Amino acid sequence: MIHLNRHLWQRFSVIAAPYWFREEKWRARALLALLVFLLLGQTGFAVLFNQLSGEFTSALAAKDADRFWTSIGQCLAILVAAVPIYAFYYYVRDKLGIYWRRWLTREFLGNYFAHRAYYELNNSSEIDNPDQRIAEDINTFTQKSLYFLLVLIGALLQLIAFSGVLWSISTELVIFLIIYAFSGTAITLLVFGKVLIGLNFYQLKREANFRFSLVRIRENAEAIAFYRGEAQESWQIGQRFNEAFSNYNKLIRAQLNLNLFQYSYNFMTIILPSAIIAGRVISGELEVGRAIQAAGAFTAILGALTVIIDNFESLSRFAAGIDRLDSFAKFLGEKPADSATIKDRIIMAQDSRLCLENISLQTPDHERTLIRALSLTIRPGEGIMIVGASGCGKSSLLRAIAGLWSSGSGRIIRPEIGSMLFLPQRPYMLLGSLRCQLLYPKQDRIVADEELLHLLERVNLPDISARFGGLDAERDWARVLSVGEQQRVAFARVLLTAPEYAILDEATSALDAANEDSLYRQLEGSGTTLVSVAHRLSILKYHTQVLELDGCGGWQLHTAQDYRARPG
Repeated sequence: MIHLNRHLWQRFSVIAAPYWFREEKWRARALLALLVFLLLGQTGFAVLFNQLSGEFTSALAAKDADRFWTSIGQCLAILVAAVPIYAFYYYVRDKLGIYWRRWLTREFLGNYFAHRAYYELNNSSEIDNPDQRIAEDINTFTQKSLYFLLVLIGALLQLIAFSGVLWSISTELVIFLIIYAFSGTAITLLVFGKVLIGLNFYQLKREANFRFSLVRIRENAEAIAFYRGEAQESWQIGQRFNEAFSNYNKLIRAQLNLNLFQYSYNFMTIILPSAIIAGRVISGELEVGRAIQAAGAFTAILGALTVIIDNFESLSRFAAGIDRLDSFAKFLGEKPADSATIKDRIIMAQDSRLCLENISLQTPDHERTLIRALSLTIRPGEGIMIVGASGCGKSSLLRAIAGLWSSGSGRIIRPEIGSMLFLPQRPYMLLGSLRCQLLYPKQDRIVADEELLHLLERVNLPDISARFGGLDAERDWARVLSVGEQQRVAFARVLLTAPEYAILDEATSALDAANEDSLYRQLEGSGTTLVSVAHRLSILKYHTQVLELDGCGGWQLHTAQDYRARPG
């Protein structure tokens, strides 16, 4: 369970500190210094307002009109100067917050894509909803960090400014105030702290899970509709919501207990200062205005000393968010160790050829061996077709060649990754224009419109540009194009890139025989060496070898000619 201790402070520091010491440190420090200066101004005006409120109250009690109107005039003059200070303070605070958020988001995104962390997250059960952590948790972290930092600085300034005022009026109030504030803070932390922070942590997680389940419905709407799976999906989402609902019920019950304590604690401060100094006012030792001034100073200092009590609900949610962001940052910061020094990992090496040396491929948990002691060489121009029953490890072998899957042993020698292009069964359609789809993943290339339009004709999509308004038209391509059209767009990328090796994982599964044959024939003619996972033997003629997997770790290597001639 998380609690407010030095470990929480350490987690906070790891996330927060880099911004103040790296490339944007001078702007960050300058804005923070300006905020502290504005806080000083606010505190100074608060002391003056407190003093003048006591002054015109005493003037009213004494029925001194000149004294009253003089103090009112002074209040109005101070008000004119104070308003811009208060307004500009919030502007600068929000400005610093958005700069900090931008910097921290870029840092997290950089680590998210480095070492393919976004892909490795699929195999991690510890990190849920990374999208929420980047989009929401970082925003909350920066905004709340600034808020609490400035609240603490403001509380310190307030404490310094009003302590002298209160001490000059009543030493008894000062002594009582210190005891009252520290006892209230201790009760809040010890009695309510651990419970509330833990419940807020789980609430964030369960709300994120509920939101994610709703997103999945939108992304898989057609498949669910085909299966008529509405009842099952509704039940599962209902369960996610019930978890969030149940935890929130516990949270508001705990919050009720905190509110009962907070309000009774705060309401007592209305009565206690007056009760302590009442005798001196009644005896005439203190003016009424000085009593009002003492009450104002008492409230200001108490607010400074009880900043944790007053903000504990927000602080507990903030602490829960720190833990989520810290665990995410640690996961992203883990660099993959040198695979050559680790047992049970496939070693990657670079060369002009594609070669698998004594590869044993296992599932990520090392519980099942998919392929055992596989050795083969795929020379340029000598494509290979990988066949076998579903689940035998065909796609997993392609992931290993791509460097996405390293569970197992042996060595894979391959060309530089930029000279290889991988086509999954379901092509990826990025957000952007039709031109971006064709140029992906190398968007910086300059290719003439005529060449791109001709490329679309080659993959039998001659009218797609005109149909959607040109090459620069932006659509949700994953929705407006059929899977077969998406697969042809993916082949257009390969034809445009002309890699040394094209790794195709059932990349024509949604195409008819004529389109499939046309695309493979063009790839063969481009000089690209093909590594294909497929169930249909119609593309066998475009490969030189056939790797057959039996699903139990065994394998056989055939020539394409021998495999074609096998009976059955």
